[in-house]
Amino acid sequence: MIIDILTLFPGAYLGFLDQSLILRAQKNKIVKINVIDLRKYTKDKHRTVDDRPYGGGPGMVMRVDIVDRALKNLKSKVKSKKLKVILLTPQGKTFHQKMAQRLSKFDHLILICGHFEGFDERIRKLVDMEISVGDFVLTGGELASQVVCDAVVRLIPGVVGKEESLKEESFSNSLLEYPQYTRPEIYQKMAVPKILLSGNHAQIQKWRQKMSLSKTKKNRPDLLKNN
Repeated sequence: MIIDILTLFPGAYLGFLDQSLILRAQKNKIVKINVIDLRKYTKDKHRTVDDRPYGGGPGMVMRVDIVDRALKNLKSKVKSKKLKVILLTPQGKTFHQKMAQRLSKFDHLILICGHFEGFDERIRKLVDMEISVGDFVLTGGELASQVVCDAVVRLIPGVVGKEESLKEESFSNSLLEYPQYTRPEIYQKMAVPKILLSGNHAQIQKWRQKMSLSKTKKNRPDLLKNN
């Protein structure tokens, strides 16, 4: 998979790209992540990417012509038809695990990070979908793009060492993951459930399913309503 990220702040990705699974996926050539400075597509000496909003109002708005120029350049290099252009915006559809799973099937993603007061509305006509990582506003789309990248990349075959672990994660089956324990067996009078020490794998599996359902009912009942 190739992921192109259009941003005004390429430096925001320095730590993100050279850690953990993201680094391993790049080293193993499973994914290629390109962080692209949107200002390289400007034509004036000040490298202007925004302007005052028509009709007045506070803040600055990202220009449609700059984004369009960038997208045309990137698309001209795309070899696969399995491409998705994504705008990261609070107005988008809320990102979730099933969306991450769908996106992991694409060969090429282009993520557009916003900044300033917002986007020129016409930019929305240049993309395939809009994604929000939650009902809150960030300074820019850089953090949101990292969330999307991390969630998607780890689902690509070969990225996670034990892929069977993905099947029992939270949200993988619309439930939260069951409780996990490790050594010490007893810590400050808190003991590991005896069932996990029994060696009875069938009973352990039943217990885990029960705990997963119970935790979901308590913490995220909305997941059960949507299932």
